[in-house]
Amino acid sequence: MQQTKNSRAICSNCKYFYITWDRALPYGCKAMGFKSKTMPYMVTRQISQTDCQSYEVK
Repeated sequence: MQQTKNSRAICSNCKYFYITWDRALPYGCKAMGFKSKTMPYMVTRQISQTDCQSYEVK
């Protein structure tokens, strides 16, 4: 996975990232199979203490 200073940009450039219609959970990750209030990389980091291993460029 390519690291940059702004990990938020990584999610938006990933082919698995999507915006949901759910106002409560607006961000989703198809690779991990979840929706969240925050960007998926933040949830992944919080739960697994590692960077996302599923990132692929769009």
